[in-house]
Amino acid sequence: MSEKEDSQIYIVRVTAGRESQLTSRLNARLLTENEGVYAIMRPEQIKGYIFVEGKTREAVVQAIYGLRHAKGVIENPIAFDDVTHFFEPVAKKMVIDNNDIIELISGPYKGEKARVKRVDKAKEKVVVELLEAAVPIPITISLDSVRVIDRKGSTLKIGEE
Repeated sequence: MSEKEDSQIYIVRVTAGRESQLTSRLNARLLTENEGVYAIMRPEQIKGYIFVEGKTREAVVQAIYGLRHAKGVIENPIAFDDVTHFFEPVAKKMVIDNNDIIELISGPYKGEKARVKRVDKAKEKVVVELLEAAVPIPITISLDSVRVIDRKGSTLKIGEE
């Protein structure tokens, strides 16, 4: 968001689930005709609302006028401090260790079970060996593509389902 002294942040009501569409349409409109709107923010965590920084409420109302899925502008502006937490990165909790048994949830090996051999937390990758493979071959996979089904291989033995 801009640090203009004369700007305010307004909340725009949007049809739930259509926030991205409205944001795209509003952005396209502002590229050709921009009278007092400086920034648009669409937090993923909030459904049914976007934030628009503008010189006045009337400028924001004029910017969204006639756009599909725009329902209106909340009367009072909000403070910049009320939206700063949306800019902070969210730390992912990584609870996967060597020897854990995982299930691959995407990619060509989807549905296969594997044992974790190495975890690279910096790159968010994991090296695994498929449990049902005749020859153990290490495969590097994104952490988003795995789901832990057993910790440290304590109860699931190779060959069991």
